[in-house]
Order: sequence, then C-alpha cells, then structure tokens
Amino acid sequence: MPLRLLIACSLSVILHAALLFSGAWSGLIPTANPVAAPPATLVARLAAATTKPPAADPLLKNTLAPESTRPVGQFPPPPAVKRAPSRAPPRAVAAAQRKLADYIYYPPAAVARGLEGEVRLLLELDDDGTIREVGIAASSGHPLLDQAAVNAAFRLGRVASSSARQMILPVSFRLE
Repeated sequence: MPLRLLIACSLSVILHAALLFSGAWSGLIPTANPVAAPPATLVARLAAATTKPPAADPLLKNTLAPESTRPVGQFPPPPAVKRAPSRAPPRAVAAAQRKLADYIYYPPAAVARGLEGEVRLLLELDDDGTIREVGIAASSGHPLLDQAAVNAAFRLGRVASSSARQMILPVSFRLE
C-alpha cells in the first residue's frame, strides 16, 4: 500500500508541475508579433441645426397671473401681529428666586463630579400665578443640574406675579 501511495503522490506532483510551468515557459519563448493595423480615422460632422419648437407649445409655461389683472398700489393687509406674553418684573423674579431657595437641592452626583452652571427656566403662569408649565430656556450644559432646577420649580406651585404670563427664572449651581 505505501508504494502505491508514493507512486500516486509522485505522479500528481509531476502533472501539477507540468501544468504550472507550461504557462511560464510560453512567456520565455519569443514569438512573432502580428503587425498591428493602423488606427481608423474618425470623421465627425455636426448635425444640421434643428428648428425651434413652435410658439404654441413653449418649453416653460408662465404660471403667474398677467400683469394687467393685478391691482396697482393695493397690497394685502398685514398679518395680525401676535403680542408677546407679558414678562414678570424683576421684583417678582427675585421673590421667586428666594422662594425657590427652599426647594432647590444640589444633586449629590453633580457635587461628586464637580459640575457647576446656570439654568434659565421659562415658567408659564396662569392668571393667579400658578405654574402651569416649566421649560428650559437656557441649559447649564449638564442634564443633572437642569433636571434639579425643573423639579424645584414644579415644587414652587405658585409665584407672585402681576398679571405676567411668563417668567424667566435663573437658577445658579455653584460649588464653594
């Protein structure tokens, strides 16, 4: 058996080597190159100018109203101007900040990481000063501080304001 296996492997190696080197030997033997035919000359001519499309079917259609149908000197009435809601006076903001001091806390995770900043809250108020909605007008850049300020503002419940509909309430977080 081992002799048959040795003969089979030897024949396989010889056949594979013959196939591999037959392509390599063909590149070493010089052969005559066939003469290349000269390149064909290219002749180009411009086509005759096409006629313009008929005037009845223009490529671009005018979708604007003719100038004669527009009234001269008449403009549409200006849109109704929405008045900005009244803002709270500085005295009311200071009173709200004093009241907020009872509810605000510095998040322990923010203290551990050394986070500082100022959050500006936008308070939407009802007629009697009840806080209807709290939003962040300017972030401190740290979500922990922003959320602590929003939570404290909701705990206020009501602020003293003289018919103001909105209040910007600055909340500062400083480590000392």
